[in-house]
Amino acid sequence: MGYRLSKIYTRTGDTGETGLADGRRVAKDHPRVEAMGEVDTLNSQLGLLLAELAEQQAMRPGLGEIIEVLTPCQHRLFDLGGELAMPEYQALQQPEIERLEVVIDRWNEELGPLQNFILPGGSHLIAQAHVCRSLARSAERRCQHLNAVEPIRGVGLAYVNRLSDLLFVAARLIAKRQGIDEVLWQAAPKQPA
Repeated sequence: MGYRLSKIYTRTGDTGETGLADGRRVAKDHPRVEAMGEVDTLNSQLGLLLAELAEQQAMRPGLGEIIEVLTPCQHRLFDLGGELAMPEYQALQQPEIERLEVVIDRWNEELGPLQNFILPGGSHLIAQAHVCRSLARSAERRCQHLNAVEPIRGVGLAYVNRLSDLLFVAARLIAKRQGIDEVLWQAAPKQPA
């Protein structure tokens, strides 16, 4: 990419616009900026999940595999942010999506079929994985909205979609490896007529 920040504040955004890497100035609520922001939020929350997994790894060695799988995802999200900031930049590639699919399939085999809807919770780690999953869905919606206004590469759209699936399965795997029962959804009791 080559472009590096030498000064953190520029005062050029004080009027509600920001500069893209290609030199264009757009409103801070432009769909491209919204998509970049959601991807950044997801990346930040994923960083928190990874830090918490690392803290727990000594007590639960099975969490190490989850760290190994999710760590590259932070870098790929940064790549996606770069693609959003510079439409001509292309970093994400199809093999990364395939990597996630292989892991999803492998982890799903270990978990077995889902018997009921599950809720975020059971432990802090499980809940944080679900926060990341829901933010991946939000980032996907923002990217799809941008795509309707200014088409973007399909690889980025597919990546964030598959990442949300991976994070759902990761939340379930964390529960299993922590030895914690998943929180199952319970329907509201039927009221007498």
